[in-house]
Parts: sequence; C-alpha cells; structure tokens
Amino acid sequence: MSDGRGRALRLLRPGADTLPLSPKEPILTTMLRGPAHRMAGNDTAFSMEGAPSPGRRADTAPLDNRAAELAAGLRDAQAHIDPKFLYDAQGCVLFNAICELEEYYPTRTERAIFEAHRPAIARSLPRRIQWVDLGCGDCAKSRSWLAHVDACRYLGVDIAADCLRHEVAALGRKFPQIACVAVEADFSGDLDLRRHLVDIEEHPPVFFYPGSSIGNFDPERAVALMAAICRQAGPRGSLLISADLRKDRRVMERAYADDLGVTAAFNRNVLRVCNRVLGSDFQPAEFDHESRFDDGHGRIEMRLRARQRQRVCWGTSERIFEAGEDIVTEHSYKYTPAQFDAMLAQAGFSVRNMWTDPRSWFGVFLAQR
Repeated sequence: MSDGRGRALRLLRPGADTLPLSPKEPILTTMLRGPAHRMAGNDTAFSMEGAPSPGRRADTAPLDNRAAELAAGLRDAQAHIDPKFLYDAQGCVLFNAICELEEYYPTRTERAIFEAHRPAIARSLPRRIQWVDLGCGDCAKSRSWLAHVDACRYLGVDIAADCLRHEVAALGRKFPQIACVAVEADFSGDLDLRRHLVDIEEHPPVFFYPGSSIGNFDPERAVALMAAICRQAGPRGSLLISADLRKDRRVMERAYADDLGVTAAFNRNVLRVCNRVLGSDFQPAEFDHESRFDDGHGRIEMRLRARQRQRVCWGTSERIFEAGEDIVTEHSYKYTPAQFDAMLAQAGFSVRNMWTDPRSWFGVFLAQR
C-alpha cells in the first residue's frame, strides 16, 4: 500500500492499515461511524479542488434557505446540487482523506510550490500588508505565510462562524504582533470587505485564495469575483491565487476517481445531506459516482448516475430519475497559464506573475494592480 493510501486510511479510521482492493461504499461508511468521524477536527469548509472552499459551508446557512436551494436544483431539467453541500462533517473527513491519496495531486503540488517559492513571492509583496484569507478554514496555509510576510493585520474570511472565531483566535496567539480579525461572510456571491479593511493606501491588502477553489466557479463568475477583489485591493493591493492547470486528461480524471473509492463515497454522501436537510428519501447506493473531463468546457464534471429508474420524494414534491440519468454535483475548471492570466487581466490586474511545479500541473499566480 502506498504512503498516500496509508495516510488516507488513518484519517478514515485510526489504526487502519488495510482495506480490500475493491472497497465498496459500506466499508467506508462503517469506518466513518466510528472515531474517524471526530477526526475532522474543526468543521471547516473544503472543495474538491483542494481546501478551502468557495466560502460556504452547507450546515451554516438557514435551514429553509438550504432546503429551498436543494429543491430548486433537483427540479431543474438537469438536476444539480451545489458543491457546498458536499462538505458536511462526514464530507470533510472524506475530503481530508482524499487529499492524502496518490491520485489527488493538487494539495501536495501546491504545497511544494509554496515551499519552493515562498521567499520570492514574499519579496514581491509590499510591507505592512493586510493579509485577507478567503475561505480560511483552519488557517493552516496562512499560518505558514504569516511567518514570511510583513503583515500588520489578518482577516480570516469564512462562513463557519464558530470554527472561524476559534481558529482566528488561535492564530492571534501565535502571531501577537498581528491584529487578527474573524470575518463571517459568504464571498461566493457579492464580495464586499471594504468595511473590514483599514487604510489600504498605508496597509495594502493581499487577498489570499489558495487551493484552486476558483475552479468551482464558471469562468464568468470567476472573473467577476476576481474583479471585485481588484476593486477592493486598492492601487497597491494584490491577489495571491492558485489554479489547477490543464494536463493529461488521465491524470485529471484519476484525481476524481481514486482506486480506493473514497471520492465515490464523498460524492454519494451529498445524497445523505439532501435526506437530512430536505427530508428526501434518496438511496445513495442506487447512484454511481461518475467523473470525466469535458474538453469542450475545460472542466472536470462530477455526477451521480441513477442505476435504475427510481422515484425520490421530499415534502409534497417528487422526481423520477430514469436509469442513467445524472445529478451534477461539481464542476472543476482547469486552465492553461495563458487562459488564467487573461482572466486576471480581464478582472483588472495589470501585473501578473506565475510559479509552477516542474511538470506544470498547478499554478500559483500573484496579480497586482
């Protein structure tokens, strides 16, 4: 068993060293009923593009809003579920395990780029900055950066309020010279952090959006988000952002369909979230995990495919899923360096630099006004 599989299994079940070669979802589900379910630590939000998420967490929105959003997606001609619903507590445990798998390259590749180029990137930033951590989760990535940049203020932005306050407070204890502020916000819609920033001329903000979660937005929405950041960054502000790059489709597809079956369990788990939030009666075992790279759109498409004709009910509503019919659960856009550079330019950034790994699988971009 590879080191990656071993680490993934330890995250799923303490002390687990082995798993059948062709595991089925019930095996993983059994693991998650035990102590592993508590190993998520904080219930922060993550995405299949690599943590953190686009700033949302399924369990934190008002119940009525979540139920209405799920119902609307299931009624559409092409049924879909917003990927934020993948990340309940059990989903976070599974995603943490996915990040340790050999097939899932984004997390370790980004980490290697940061480690290799952190000094050069830090030298490119102004002094006395405000570090704005979008979708900060457990603040782990920023914890490494704050030791290398000259920051006077940290804004941790996330939707999971309780966890957010705890993690930002811990960060403040580690860096007492930095004013650490927790900002509860869903920046996947309209981003407006101006009231939380102070004197951007004197203390230019650096918006930090790692993990390639920008890929969960379609290109138009991604540009809109980056344009909002550009407007709020001011004349000396910056955006440090990661993006997954296009490569051999076999490499990309394997990252979303691991041999161990963890990604399949992660995807099916969203139907349990539907049952809990919406009161639906999905049978997750009756849906197969599917993922493929759509070359025309330049994205991985993750879906759940009905094994047979079935009726799913919630409240006074229902939907018939025919055999082979799909529910779309995530899109993950992959870009060439030139494509993403053009998107940054469209968003209003004039100075752009990129660092990548030796295989050019992943890109870290620093965009400045």
